[in-house]
Amino acid sequence: MALMDFIKKQFIDILQWTESGDGTLAWRFPMADMEIQYGASLTVRESQMAVFVNEGKVADVFGPGMYKLTTQTIPVLTYLKNWDKLFESPFKSDVYFFSTRQQIDQRWGTPQPVTIRDKDFGAVRLRAFGNYAYRIADPAKFHANISGTRETYTVSDLDGQLRGTILQHISDAIAQSGIPFLDLAANQIEFANALNKELTPAFDAIGLKLETITVQNVSLPEELQKILDQRIGMGMIGNDMGKFMQYQTAQAIPAMAQAAGQGGGGGGGSVVGDAMGLGAGLAMGQVLAQNLQQGLQVGVPAAGAAAAQAAQAAATQAAAAVGVKPEDVMATLEKLGDLKAKGILTQEEFDAKKAELLKKLI
Repeated sequence: MALMDFIKKQFIDILQWTESGDGTLAWRFPMADMEIQYGASLTVRESQMAVFVNEGKVADVFGPGMYKLTTQTIPVLTYLKNWDKLFESPFKSDVYFFSTRQQIDQRWGTPQPVTIRDKDFGAVRLRAFGNYAYRIADPAKFHANISGTRETYTVSDLDGQLRGTILQHISDAIAQSGIPFLDLAANQIEFANALNKELTPAFDAIGLKLETITVQNVSLPEELQKILDQRIGMGMIGNDMGKFMQYQTAQAIPAMAQAAGQGGGGGGGSVVGDAMGLGAGLAMGQVLAQNLQQGLQVGVPAAGAAAAQAAQAAATQAAAAVGVKPEDVMATLEKLGDLKAKGILTQEEFDAKKAELLKKLI
C-alpha cells in the first residue's frame, strides 16, 4: 500500500514563473500534495527572485538564473528535511516567486490639506501630489512582513499602505529640507530629495527600495497666496515705504470715493453726488493715513514716524492729483452743511473739512 501511494504521487521537476503583467508582486507556486523531485530544475528569470519556505521559515533565496536542486544548491532545506534519506529523496517545500522589477508611476497625493510648521508663517496647510517608483529588494523580508502565505500579492494591495507612509513623512521632509513654505513650489526637486531621504528607512523595513519620488505640484492656501502677491509687490518697489504707502493710498481713494458717491448721491444730482463722494473719499484717505501714523508710532517710534510722514505725503499728493473743480467744492460744502445741521457732523468736523476743501481752490 505504501508503494502504491508512492507511485501515485506527482513530483515536480520544473519550477518557474512567467509574469502576467497584472501588477503581481508575489506568487506562490501551486504545490497541492506534490513534492519537488530531487534534481529538479528551478528557473528564475531576470527581474525575479525565488524563496523556499520550510515549515513557515525562509530556507533559501535564489536570484536570476537556472538551478538544479541538489544538496549543493539547497543545503539548508535538504539538511532540515532529508538528512535521513541521504538527501536524495523528493522533498516538500513552499516556493514563492517575487517580481523585482520597478513598479513605476505610482501616484501619491494629499486628499486633505496637510498641516505643517513653517518658520515664516507658523502652522500652515498645504496640498501636494506626485508619483514614485519602487521595487522589491529583499524578498525574504517582504514575505515575512507583507505578503505572507497568500497565493498572490499585487501592487494594488500595497498601494494604500505606501501612500499613507508618504503622507506621514511629508512634515518631517519639509522640516529636514529647511525650505521655506513659500519656496516649496520653486524647489520641488529639493523637496522630493528630502522626502526620499525620510521615506527610505520605512521602505527598507518591509523589503522595498524606493527608486524615485517626484513632487509635481505644491499648492498654496488662498490666504498665503495673497501674502505672496503682496511680497511680490513690495519686491517690485523695493524697501521704500513711502512709495508703497503712496501706491496703496492712490489705489484706495478712487474706490472709496466711488462707494461714497453711490451711497450719497441719490437725490442731489450726479455732480453733487460725485463731489460728495470725492470729499468723503478724501476724508477717509486722511483718516487712514492718520490711523496708520498713530499705529506705527506706537510700534516702532523712529521708523513708524518716517513711514507715517511718507503716508501723509502720499495721501496729500494723491488728493491734489485728483483735480477738484470749484463748483464741486461748493456743492460738497453744501452737503457737509446739511450733515452738520442734522447733527451728523460736529462744528469742529465741519470746519476741518471745510478748510481741507478750500485748500483745493488755492
